[in-house]
Amino acid sequence: MIGIDVSKDTLDYCIIQTENHEKKEHGVIKNTKHSINKFLEKIKLEDFELSLEHTGHYGALLTSMLSDKKASYFLINPLDLKKSLGIQRGKTDVLDAYRIASYTISNKHKLKPYNLPSRDLLKLKAFITARERLVKILVQLKNSLKANNILNKTVSIKLLLNQEKKLIRSIEKSISEVETQMKQTIESNPELGKSYNKIIKVIGVGPITAIKCIVETDNFTKFTNPRKFSCHCGLAPFPYQSGTSVKARTKTHYFRDKSLKSILFKASSTAIQHDPQLKNYYNRKTKQGKHKLTVINAVANKLVLRIFAVVNREEPFVKFVA
Repeated sequence: MIGIDVSKDTLDYCIIQTENHEKKEHGVIKNTKHSINKFLEKIKLEDFELSLEHTGHYGALLTSMLSDKKASYFLINPLDLKKSLGIQRGKTDVLDAYRIASYTISNKHKLKPYNLPSRDLLKLKAFITARERLVKILVQLKNSLKANNILNKTVSIKLLLNQEKKLIRSIEKSISEVETQMKQTIESNPELGKSYNKIIKVIGVGPITAIKCIVETDNFTKFTNPRKFSCHCGLAPFPYQSGTSVKARTKTHYFRDKSLKSILFKASSTAIQHDPQLKNYYNRKTKQGKHKLTVINAVANKLVLRIFAVVNREEPFVKFVA
């Protein structure tokens, strides 16, 4: 087993024996196509399995090359690895590489070799991440503009106001261009287009919600169970109790995809306004004394169930009667 610690410029690797986790070899290579190619030729891929942490763009070149060579490798969640180690003292890149390899061997029974998403899915993920970043910047600029408009009544800062207005127009244009690129990517890929056209017909689900769901599920291959996807979003409630003395209210877990939960909450608010059945459900539950956010969370769960249902069958979404 080979564990690889990925960083921006280098890849630290550690080869350990599967039987006793004894270290056989370690080293460092550059995170470049030429160096990775030489390393993969040296180790003979058919003799080894590889494992690395999910580090975003820094590991993109390595995972792409491994997938092209049809190598078997595992992509480890950094949080799973950290929690499995317990109390640790000291940290080096070589030690991290050893820990990744050791963790993979010990937990191989519940790990699956990673399959790199299609190029179009990777593009969509980059676009949706860029859009989210631009939207945050736009909100900050608009809030700043509001504050400066108030200040302008006392102190003349017209130049600053004009600059912020110019930046806002520029960011809005960039967001529009990114959304156009996402739409073109969806239209150019029949599989993505098929899923998108099904999801978009669910009341409350707009283009951004549909694309975000497609990206986060790798077009519904990484998640096939809506309950597990709800857990990933932070929508699924869990009980909290121990014996007879500890019993707290049922609540969602703080480990979640915050951006996805936010998008699904917005979709739920729209669905409550336009879907008779969900509107009736929301009104009934709030009249019973349920907190509004708790009911919206339940509606978001219902949307997830509907999204997975329409993806997994050929029939289109049917609007329900209240």
